[in-house]
Amino acid sequence: MYATPPGEPADPLRRPAPWRRRPPLGLRARPRQVETFREHLRLGRKGLAIGIDIGGTKVAAGVVDADGRILSEARRSTPGSDPRAVEQVIVELVDELGAGHRVWSVGIGAAGWMDLDGGTVLFSPHLAWRNEPLRANLERLLRRPVLLTNDADAAAWAEWRFGAGQGEDRLVCITLGTGIGGAMVMDGRVERGRFGVAGEFGHQIIMPGGQRCECGNRGCWEQYASGNALGREARILARANSPVAQELLATVGGDAEQITGTIVTELALAGDAACRELLDEVGEWLGLGLANLAASLDPGLFVIGGGLCSAGDLLVEPARKAFARNLTGRGFRPAAGIELAALGPNAGLIGAADLSRVSSRMR
Repeated sequence: MYATPPGEPADPLRRPAPWRRRPPLGLRARPRQVETFREHLRLGRKGLAIGIDIGGTKVAAGVVDADGRILSEARRSTPGSDPRAVEQVIVELVDELGAGHRVWSVGIGAAGWMDLDGGTVLFSPHLAWRNEPLRANLERLLRRPVLLTNDADAAAWAEWRFGAGQGEDRLVCITLGTGIGGAMVMDGRVERGRFGVAGEFGHQIIMPGGQRCECGNRGCWEQYASGNALGREARILARANSPVAQELLATVGGDAEQITGTIVTELALAGDAACRELLDEVGEWLGLGLANLAASLDPGLFVIGGGLCSAGDLLVEPARKAFARNLTGRGFRPAAGIELAALGPNAGLIGAADLSRVSSRMR
């Protein structure tokens, strides 16, 4: 991707090669250090684990085997903001799923900041968890080893172990939904930063003085490359009564305020030209942000997940082109690949379960 082939000196007169898709996973060179670690993870890991993904509206749980397969699932509505009520729902799910399986450990993935020991939720945007000693509480109730992790970290681990990130030793995952989440797996380890809060990529300031963000700043990346951003731009277009937005308005009965990113994505996939143009713009912002991350982190692969990725290549192709245009040192360096996530909405619970199995055996 605009890169000099390995073994050849950089030539300033060389014309950049067109972007090429990454080779299939089986053809990639896999660093021996990472493969050795993967082999270590496979040893003695025949037991089952339960993964639980806690969202703002639902709690999803599943029994996961050592190969990342979900054997059985259960769901509950998220019970408001009462920490004790959430703990009770977790206990109910583990009891239900554990009745039919011999479960070794439990992994909990939730939005928020965890301490570096993984015992305390420092803050969660969905729930009233503030310095909550959740792991100790649950281990007492469940009588099993419990791992507590950020949901984006869990999803990144799952993609690295079982999904689109297999074979990469330096992986960055981006989750596109209401906002932008992120996580990193570096040399077989989830990288959480010095204070445990790494991965807030959506709040890099990409447009100084731009759109106001919920975090309090202006111009954050997620204000331009998220599902919310897509819906907002579509509403602006519809409010202007643009002729290109007539199908969009007709879909919501003429009420522009009912337009969401999901609706725009569905119409784009159905062929609506205006919605495809809106997705193209969001894809360009996505690629620009990825180029900034590449300059800082130099990963081998970006894996893009989240609800907005249902748009597929309508989103990812513009992102790849913008990434190539904005990458620092383009034409004279290898470039990271950009791929869609493979595990879908189950990545969080799969990753939480697998991390709990690895963590409990290491303990």
